[in-house]
Amino acid sequence: MDAGFDVPLFACNPVWHLRNGYRKDLFPVVNFGSDPDGAFKKLREILPKGPLMCGEFYPGWFDTWGQPHHRGNVEKYLRDLETMLKMNASFSIYMAHGGTSFGFTTGADRPFKPDTSSYDYDAPISEAGWTTDKFFKTRELFARYLQPGETIPEPPAALQVIAFTPTRSNGFAPLLANLPAARRAERPLNLEKLDQAHGAVLYRTTLPAGPEAVFEAEAVHDIGQLFLDGVRVATFDRRSRVFLTKLPAREKPAVLELLVEAMGRVNFGIEIHDRKGLQGPVRLGDAELLNWEIFSLPLDSAHLARLAFQPASPAPAAGVPHSFSRPGFHRFEVELKSVGDTFLDLRPWGKGMVWVNGRNLGYYWNIGPQQTMFVPGPWLKPGRNEFIVLDYFGDTDAELSSLEKPILDVLRPELDLLGRKAELKPLRVVGAAAHRGVFAQGGESQPITFAAPVKGRYFALEALDAHDGGAFASIGDLSLVRPDGKPLSSQLWSIVGVSSQETVADAAGAGNAIDGQISNHWLSGSKSAYPHWIVIDLGREESLGGFIYVPRQGTAADALGRIKTFQAFVGSKLELIP
Repeated sequence: MDAGFDVPLFACNPVWHLRNGYRKDLFPVVNFGSDPDGAFKKLREILPKGPLMCGEFYPGWFDTWGQPHHRGNVEKYLRDLETMLKMNASFSIYMAHGGTSFGFTTGADRPFKPDTSSYDYDAPISEAGWTTDKFFKTRELFARYLQPGETIPEPPAALQVIAFTPTRSNGFAPLLANLPAARRAERPLNLEKLDQAHGAVLYRTTLPAGPEAVFEAEAVHDIGQLFLDGVRVATFDRRSRVFLTKLPAREKPAVLELLVEAMGRVNFGIEIHDRKGLQGPVRLGDAELLNWEIFSLPLDSAHLARLAFQPASPAPAAGVPHSFSRPGFHRFEVELKSVGDTFLDLRPWGKGMVWVNGRNLGYYWNIGPQQTMFVPGPWLKPGRNEFIVLDYFGDTDAELSSLEKPILDVLRPELDLLGRKAELKPLRVVGAAAHRGVFAQGGESQPITFAAPVKGRYFALEALDAHDGGAFASIGDLSLVRPDGKPLSSQLWSIVGVSSQETVADAAGAGNAIDGQISNHWLSGSKSAYPHWIVIDLGREESLGGFIYVPRQGTAADALGRIKTFQAFVGSKLELIP
């Protein structure tokens, strides 16, 4: 109001959180991606009269690094839209235009699944503003529900698109040779304690001479590289939850450096208290490592302005390894005769960020599914344009080119070495079931309370059959609660066992069951039969009072594999099912 805007405020929440998010002074609306009838029925429980509105209607979903690109179901999307139109309900399509999370603005799902920079959402309008088949089908649907005198204008033509040929770097600035003044602390400080919002931090200390020993940190948030006397000896990835490595014996003191990159923060739930950087205590064997030098690397404009570039190496001969094997900034000068939107081809690169004429395009990572970065035409200019590519791992021949079309659906799991976990095995929790029961039909969230608190490190949900009588099992979301009913943070969780999972025909891996999102889900594999189960490692011993099961969302016809009869197990040991 003070800014001069006179608009109504409203609260939007998913179906199962409508009551939790209700305030008498705010108009309530509901968010969903399917089943408008069911969602509006729940909204009427807190809004007996007044207009119905879907605050976020999902035509697709966003992507996370290392996971398949999402594509929405066009027929179901149109059917649900038409249902709302017939009801004279209001809705906001989220997203109508799939955009880009430029700079450091990407988020992450829980426990930690960082989002890609591209927010191309399988939306009616693409990341670059192009109309799609979904757009024209949406337009045809809306045309049948116009009010008297209303018309739909023709969409504008697509903007010009360009591409430039491979260009070699003309300068390189090693990241670890372009450091600011150090801050000293007895123990490592996270980014928040450094008053740093984003970027990276280098932590440095000196190890005494000594025998081989294990280096271990409480946590590394989010991607870490460990150097010993300037040589990279280990990498850490928050997705894998492994923050230890064995260091060799040292005949003399050695300098230990840990470079930590912060990615997007978990954007909902109690996990939003997502502290970045090196988390202590940090130990070498039984001794805590103290007396650290800490270098803030915010990757902002002031940071980039201080970089000292050295001449780039010439292109290597065929078969000769390139010289870039260290974190650093590569500078390119690209001459353009005309400007237009384009897509940087980052497939030859590793992991990092890109700036064009001083503007941060966001994160790239060769594991996919995103392999290109959208560059808006207005950020380019005729003549010379400066691109700076930060590559944290340096495994590249330092060429940069662009394409006229994006690549958003190519996974390269063979390159995902940092977060790779052991193959999920048919494990089960040792011990008797903590609870047996039957889930109700429908898509509502269902809290389950144990008869008494149960303590253990592992939680397993075993499904014995489904409401639809079929062979599949599915889960929209699982969360655990403490004996006092408060939610348990998922920050240390990982899936360690699953009966099967569908990751080809449907991007429905087991990790979707604990990411806090219900527009995706876990679905058992197509060649397996009941019973189905999923096992969660909580990261440490916890006392549990129960759990909350959210079924796969949609109408009964859409929600394949909603679990009926189940058993829940909590324990401290696992065994392999023969």
